[in-house]
Amino acid sequence: MDCENKDSELRKVGSSRTSSACSSLRRRSLSLSLSLPKHLNDDDDESESVSEAGDIGDRELHSSRYSGSFRLRLIGENAPEHGVVVPISEDSMLESNANSLWSRDPNAMSGVTPEHKKNDEKIEVPWILEYASCLLFLAVLGILGVLLRYGLQKLFGPGIVGATYDHSYMYPDLPSNMVGSFLMGWFGVVFKEDISRISSQLAIGLSTGFLGSLTTFSGWNQKMLELSVGGQWVFVVLGYLIGLFLVAYSIIFGIETAKGANWLYKRASMNSSNLGTDYHWRADSCKRHLIVILVLLVILASLWGMSIGLEVNEFSSGSTKVQLWLGCIVGPFGVWIRWFLARLNGRGLGKSGLLKWVPFGTLIANVSAASIMAALATLKKAVNTQTCDTVASGIQLGLLGCLSTVSTFIAEFHAMRGSKYPWRAYVYALCTILISFVLGTLIYSVPVWVENFS
Repeated sequence: MDCENKDSELRKVGSSRTSSACSSLRRRSLSLSLSLPKHLNDDDDESESVSEAGDIGDRELHSSRYSGSFRLRLIGENAPEHGVVVPISEDSMLESNANSLWSRDPNAMSGVTPEHKKNDEKIEVPWILEYASCLLFLAVLGILGVLLRYGLQKLFGPGIVGATYDHSYMYPDLPSNMVGSFLMGWFGVVFKEDISRISSQLAIGLSTGFLGSLTTFSGWNQKMLELSVGGQWVFVVLGYLIGLFLVAYSIIFGIETAKGANWLYKRASMNSSNLGTDYHWRADSCKRHLIVILVLLVILASLWGMSIGLEVNEFSSGSTKVQLWLGCIVGPFGVWIRWFLARLNGRGLGKSGLLKWVPFGTLIANVSAASIMAALATLKKAVNTQTCDTVASGIQLGLLGCLSTVSTFIAEFHAMRGSKYPWRAYVYALCTILISFVLGTLIYSVPVWVENFS
């Protein structure tokens, strides 16, 4: 009864903010079952929230340093059934409620203690260290995403499993797009807040760097263009529909399984009388950031050094492995460009912020990568040499594969489906696909038809 009385007080004081239970205040990552303030329930605020569901670029670092602005968090365990987005303040909402309740009755706060609050206070770190570590995380995990994408292509391709083919609606990048979307439900939705408590840069590196590079929209679009050139229009339609359906349900499956794993973890923690997670390894000081930067520099130098060495030694062979090594060299640049473009998400057009619900950063990244990939495909057919094919294919695999993304795209699509206006999800997906396909047709298909390239 005491908890219920405290809960009713919070509703009055918090201007429509409610708390599901007193224990839910101990961690903001473990409790977002709050009714939002009225000014956050406006259509404009929801539009900004769904647009920021997948990525907001370097604004993520600013939001972790300055918690004044409201920021989207995808918390799968507290979102409705489909993992809908919940816009919250970084610290202000729950901490203000926690402070209010603590001032009334310290015994009512089972999990929030002065020690917990002290541990949650973030030590100021120079912004240059945060940016450097973030860029390095994006580069290293981006290269690992390229390697895994290439491995899944080979595993499920004609040579081993035989589930995907170049001239089929089951395109070669479909398995990596499904795996990346599934993992996005884990590391980009349910557990992203927990990972951010250890390191915001690591959370960004996993969702934007690794999963964004593991999945690729430009490769998906290019395979559909190649099918259209051959007149296989039914396969084109099936390729887009089945591809969208599978990745959409992959992220749902990922969210549900992650929520189950999270429930089991919390149940085990309750049984062991562990009230919360201790973040001893949190990168919250200059010393720890410098250590992380040093380690990442060594790893990145090793990956680049290995890739450059293998590229030089095997370049004359023109094999797909040579394309892979070149892709690993240029891949991080695609990740960095996409990350900077993501700051446009949730901003809308012009000073008035028109169409805030459209993630323009992700849209620009996917459409531009698909268009450039189509241009390189045309160049390969026009030049028709081994050197040109190797270089262009390496850039397509690495730079453009990392510049475009399906994991972020499907996270935004998923958030829109669970919003007040679910039709926006399908408009967003249709616009992305149609613009990319039409531009690709003009850049690739038309020259192939006109010039009669083989």
